[in-house]
Amino acid sequence: MPFRQTVRAFTYHFEDLKTLLAKASPLRSGDQLAGVAARSYEERVAAQMALADLPLSIFLTDHLIPYEKDEVTRLIVDTHDVGAFEPIKALTVGEFRDFLLSEQTTTEKLRRLAPGITPEMAAAVSKLMRIQDLVTVSAKCEIVTKFRNTIGLKGRLSTRLQPNHPSDDFKGIAASIVDGLLYGSGDAVIGINPATDHVATVRGLLEMMDGIRQRFDIPTQSCVLSHVTTTLQLIEEKAPVDLVFQSIGGTQALNKSFGIDLALLKEAHEAGLSLKRGTLGTNLMYFETGQGAALSANAHHGLDQQTCEARVYAVARAFDPLLVNTVVGFIGPEYLYDGKQIIRAGLEDVFCGKLLGLPMGIDICYTNHAEADQDDMDTLLTLMGVAGANFIMGVPGADDVMLHYQSTSFHDALYLRDVLGVRPAPEFEKWLLRLIENGEWKIEKFNGLLGE
Repeated sequence: MPFRQTVRAFTYHFEDLKTLLAKASPLRSGDQLAGVAARSYEERVAAQMALADLPLSIFLTDHLIPYEKDEVTRLIVDTHDVGAFEPIKALTVGEFRDFLLSEQTTTEKLRRLAPGITPEMAAAVSKLMRIQDLVTVSAKCEIVTKFRNTIGLKGRLSTRLQPNHPSDDFKGIAASIVDGLLYGSGDAVIGINPATDHVATVRGLLEMMDGIRQRFDIPTQSCVLSHVTTTLQLIEEKAPVDLVFQSIGGTQALNKSFGIDLALLKEAHEAGLSLKRGTLGTNLMYFETGQGAALSANAHHGLDQQTCEARVYAVARAFDPLLVNTVVGFIGPEYLYDGKQIIRAGLEDVFCGKLLGLPMGIDICYTNHAEADQDDMDTLLTLMGVAGANFIMGVPGADDVMLHYQSTSFHDALYLRDVLGVRPAPEFEKWLLRLIENGEWKIEKFNGLLGE
């Protein structure tokens, strides 16, 4: 279905819905690389004007990737909640923006609405929003999940303690874990990206982290971010697997490039549940995503990268995750060129994910060859705190020595908690306070972990 919009007596033509969405998307280098970006700011504004007048219901019938060719499309269509969609079914995309920003649209209304919103609707309305709009709506969304503690409550900010090591050295990892715990980091998860995906290595890391957790009675969860097939094997071997991790995509072709499909994720979810390791809840899936992944795998079907990213959240939503992490600047400047594009993309991702009912966190990060620096990350960090991101990363010195990129540090989380008056997960905070009150908050408490 073609669309057109006239600006200053010039009429722009958009051949189909995917083209309109791509042309309406704020500028980013990945869309330029894919050849789908607007050719001028005027064309972008024309596309946004045309998009604003489209009824939301068009996204229920005009599928960006054919139903019969893509299992993610089938998941989106087959799980759409018609009853939840009822309050907004007559709105255009522009009217939906106004609805979301209205003071009468409360946190509870957004919670009930979430199952009726498709990823494409969320992506479309985000393209009409400025930064403060994305922050305002994100802040109204409260998505709470539980495993051994409670993540996502308003007034709380959790962190993933990320103690990566380039050779998976247990002492080096343990030193980073101790460092993070002493700074109050790790309530979302203590999560290691392994340098190697060997079953024996991953098992050793899991056992080490579980030993630390049990020894100090820490109300948190651990995860080694291995491929889901490795995790499945470890579950069969009764290894201490808390969370099941996997990188996921918004198209069937992208997920295939990751070596997964929906059936495999379902198997892993059920396997994780069978261990019954959660004490407060059963949210145990941990997903990571990132704009540009579909293009880098040539699996984007001509969609813009932000719309592709929003479709990822339909996959995540199907498995009731504890954590969803957009690793926003990790892929590189080919997809998000500079700090401005990274900031915008991070806010879009958290907005879309939370609008769809997901516990969104963010790795506020960039690679060293991007036109970005820590000042840009400080800006995004502060915006994310105001927007109510469920969690951020805690990396020693903000410099990941294994993955070779720049992220946020333990100190950055302390800054955000202090300036915004937000606190860790309640159970984790209680544990921290108990250590302080008992005089146990000393490095000596952790002797033995480092072989000393």
